[in-house]
Amino acid sequence: MSKITGVFIAGVGGQGIILASELLSEAARLSGLDVKKSEVHGMAQRGGSVVGHVKFGEKVHSPIITMGEADILLSFEKLEALRYINFVKNGGIAIVNDQEIAPAPVAAGLMDYPPDAFDRIQKAVPRSILLQGNKLAEEVGDTRTTNVVLLGALSAFLDFWPYSWLEAIKNKISPKFVEMNIKAFELGKKVAIEYGL
Repeated sequence: MSKITGVFIAGVGGQGIILASELLSEAARLSGLDVKKSEVHGMAQRGGSVVGHVKFGEKVHSPIITMGEADILLSFEKLEALRYINFVKNGGIAIVNDQEIAPAPVAAGLMDYPPDAFDRIQKAVPRSILLQGNKLAEEVGDTRTTNVVLLGALSAFLDFWPYSWLEAIKNKISPKFVEMNIKAFELGKKVAIEYGL
């Protein structure tokens, strides 16, 4: 993996975006890559937008991903994916969790949540996956593993050392939750591979 790969992570406060960016960065580091990451929290405590920039490769000078530069958009919520879809480069990939969290204007009844959000995402980025992340997380016993389900899906498109993800999970997650998170990761990866992009 000689080129620089950029993964733009988007979601809403409380969805585990920061942990996801840490796990991705750790897996890249354990695969022998140079890694840089940056997060923007926004109004995270109030359900506001949260994004993470993660770049890895032989030598990375800055973590910041600009518009049209992301190889992969990993979004934990559909409207957030639509908000940041312009960051994906031509031929890039969007992995989108099929969850709808109403932003303040929608919750206040000032705007409607776009019913065609994923259609618009897919039109902009043909290589898009819509994952039932929360449902898959329920299958392993805890919806808090949704972020790791999505990382599992992401892993299907990254050429990391096979055990780097498992080591990252062991390094960054409390021991009592490791087994559950490994199951969540493997399930997300399996579904993404079956999607056949």
